[in-house]
Amino acid sequence: MKKHLKNIYRRMASLAISATSLILLLPALAMAAGGGKIDIMVIVADTRGLPAFEAWWANLYNESHVYFTVVTVILIPVIGVVFGTIADFFMKFLGLDLEHRELSEH
Repeated sequence: MKKHLKNIYRRMASLAISATSLILLLPALAMAAGGGKIDIMVIVADTRGLPAFEAWWANLYNESHVYFTVVTVILIPVIGVVFGTIADFFMKFLGLDLEHRELSEH
């Protein structure tokens, strides 16, 4: 039985490696099929008519993907803490006490 499971795990690992290799090599195959000179594709965000914060965010994306990534990674946990604090406030306001409750799982 253990040999059978080991064989299944090996096949699954082999399939995962094959799929990953295919995904990583797919862009090279697509460029090879082009036949002619290929220009570099540039992806930009359209900033026309955006409000101030959204325009700043889009310009940050257009100017530097590294800064955009760093700011995003920093902002996501901060926004999570802010939303969690607001949710705690409203739950306490409604009378839901989640700090001193008994766990029903035990």
